[in-house]
Amino acid sequence: MALHKRLFLLLFTMCLINSGCLRYSFTGTSIPEGVNTIFIPFFPDQSNSGIGDLSDRLNDVLLQRFVNESKLSLANNEQDADAILTGQIVSYSNRPFSIGGNEQANQNQVQIQVRATFSYRMNAESEWENKSFSGTFTFDPTDDPIEGEDNAADEALEQIANNMFNEAVSSW
Repeated sequence: MALHKRLFLLLFTMCLINSGCLRYSFTGTSIPEGVNTIFIPFFPDQSNSGIGDLSDRLNDVLLQRFVNESKLSLANNEQDADAILTGQIVSYSNRPFSIGGNEQANQNQVQIQVRATFSYRMNAESEWENKSFSGTFTFDPTDDPIEGEDNAADEALEQIANNMFNEAVSSW
């Protein structure tokens, strides 16, 4: 009987040691072996949005998603990175979404579209290339139109970052 317990304990210990080959992130996804860093440069705003810091805001939310919600650390350049996420903001719109009885918009919708490429430095081909991601959010322009649009843009950027992160980790 003691021999069975010892064999079980030995087998259990070996399983635990071998399961350490994959790194686990806080989101429950496993990161491929050898992938420890990610490089995310600023995504240029080619949308003519008129929002001066849209690129900065997207970069902040992407860094938060990829670095804070996984065990990846940020690389300072592409050469030092194991994974690379690049792209650009391609469109931005703020349009009436619903019209009230007085023929004025009572809801506006901000929509942002981004094209991005995700790759591992060790692979010749990208995991996905020029993939389109979009985010939308509505707001009431009669309350505070500037703050409303600003908050809607932040929410749309959050959706985009979530979708990019989910798309990247789906291959992990």
